[in-house]
Amino acid sequence: MNKYDVIVVGAGHAGVEAASAAARMGAETLLFVIKFESIARMSCNPTIGGPAKGHLAKEIDALGGLIGKAADSTGIQFRMLNRSKGPAVWAPRCQNDRGLYTRFMTEELENTDNLLIMESTITDIIVEKGIVTGVRSHLGQEYYAPRVIICAGTFLRGRVFVGDISYPAGRAGEPAANELSGSLEKLGLHLARFKTGTPPRIDLRTADISKMDLQPGDENPEGFTFYRDIELKNLVDCYLTWTNPETHKIISDNLAKSSLYGGFISGTGPRYCPSLEDKVVKFKEKEHHHVFIEPEGLNTYEAYVNGVSNSLPPHVQNQMIASITGLEKARIMRYGYAIEYDYVIPDNLKATMETKKIKGLYLAGQINGTSGYEEAAAQGIAAGINAVLSLDGKTEYFDRSQSYLGVLLDDLVTKGTNEPYRLFTSRSEYRLYLRQDNSDDRMMPTGYRLGLVSEKRWQRYQKAKEIREREIEFLMKTSTGKHEDLKEPTRLINLLKRPQMTYEDLEKYGYTIPADLTPSIRNRILLEVKYEGYFRRQLRDIERFERMELSLLPEKIDYMQIDSIAWEAREKLNRIKPASIGQAARIPGINSTDINALIVHLKKNRMG
Repeated sequence: MNKYDVIVVGAGHAGVEAASAAARMGAETLLFVIKFESIARMSCNPTIGGPAKGHLAKEIDALGGLIGKAADSTGIQFRMLNRSKGPAVWAPRCQNDRGLYTRFMTEELENTDNLLIMESTITDIIVEKGIVTGVRSHLGQEYYAPRVIICAGTFLRGRVFVGDISYPAGRAGEPAANELSGSLEKLGLHLARFKTGTPPRIDLRTADISKMDLQPGDENPEGFTFYRDIELKNLVDCYLTWTNPETHKIISDNLAKSSLYGGFISGTGPRYCPSLEDKVVKFKEKEHHHVFIEPEGLNTYEAYVNGVSNSLPPHVQNQMIASITGLEKARIMRYGYAIEYDYVIPDNLKATMETKKIKGLYLAGQINGTSGYEEAAAQGIAAGINAVLSLDGKTEYFDRSQSYLGVLLDDLVTKGTNEPYRLFTSRSEYRLYLRQDNSDDRMMPTGYRLGLVSEKRWQRYQKAKEIREREIEFLMKTSTGKHEDLKEPTRLINLLKRPQMTYEDLEKYGYTIPADLTPSIRNRILLEVKYEGYFRRQLRDIERFERMELSLLPEKIDYMQIDSIAWEAREKLNRIKPASIGQAARIPGINSTDINALIVHLKKNRMG
């Protein structure tokens, strides 16, 4: 009774992926949620994707996760961002129906074998001799498992702020998890405070959209999930307006009433998703900031006011909203707020998401100092996979040269973060290779091997790969006949390499597009052909990187005893305990002299 293989605490975006992966890999899994109705709740903007985040969502899907399937199934508008730039930064993004998304995820979990969902608040982690054995609830009940994954989001000693008013909450309307922070601290984990926030929501019927710029979805929408028959539809429009000098004056005149600038909040906020107060203070030269009006669902008039996150008192929020073009008569349905919460400093973690101090205890999501649904989901699936594999003494290491998932995990454990971490394409050294369109090639073999990708999806992937390889071989072998545009017959693949050449353009040279060559496969081939030289160069860089990653470091090495390494570097190496020479070289403050000294020491002592 009350014994499981894996226990997951928290059912946000990290928790649902962790629990789903663990259960589908055959582990008896128990998932705790404070409120059953809040499973996978989109606390902030009901969107999935965007630069790097869209890449991550597609990687999780290819690995066998839920976020891509949920996004496509509940999406109400789809756009591919950055089309005017190179393919490395093309990024899918969709607006979702908030209520449908939660219901979809709940049904997925309820229909998963080996998985039980329970509504309860966990207050303590049970540990014996440095090994986790289970958890204890607020009702005093104990539940046992050799692997526990904590996905607490913003709930650890969470506190909501609206002007000078504050109260304990994990998010608006839900209680905080105050006791669990103390339990983590007693285990020797180091906690700090971060802050994030959300904007007000308005009644879309009270906005004048005629004064705003229309933001429609793409004509041919592209989503996040591979090899599933989900029909994508654009069912709503979004709208763009701007703040103005009047808006900024209202903010400036009321800064002292803001939770952030009034001295009520001590936690560090996200630099890459700043509050409107931060924008006005730090970018005084800008007279306008984008404001996107985004519907929250098909069966509600509630709309998200993207770009005006704040912690001002309600009456100031009313003035601020009324100053924005098109929102002069808009009525606020929910006021914006800031939330401050505990997180665990991520140098407490291994790249598997297991804590260094407590065997069998894993952390995933905002508890590790990240922000965003996609970043949380990625950590969740990694933790779920590794928790189950570790029961048999195995691990799954996600390489930063092969996935944005790997970049995220490696950044957290080697570099840490002093602000809520957000993933960007610029964080990857190999972003031309790590494109959103080839996530299936990079991740699906791993998902299939782990039992997370079904046989049906795997066979569809294999068929698409076969068609792509067949087509490339045909293009390489086949030449045009004589043509007035060409001096001599030319191989089709060389024609396709020309900058403006499309598949459709080839038809005037006698080529016929095969019936099974879908638009997605054509686009993939087009990219691979046009950027072949760049891809080849990047793959050589990846080979050099992987050689460094294969130079593993002994786990029990005492770096403080290596006198040839600088003192600061020794302290960092001892704290982080990098898994490889490559990971050691990426730690901030570790220079090439330190790495060379380490290599010499390993060779001298036959440790490498």
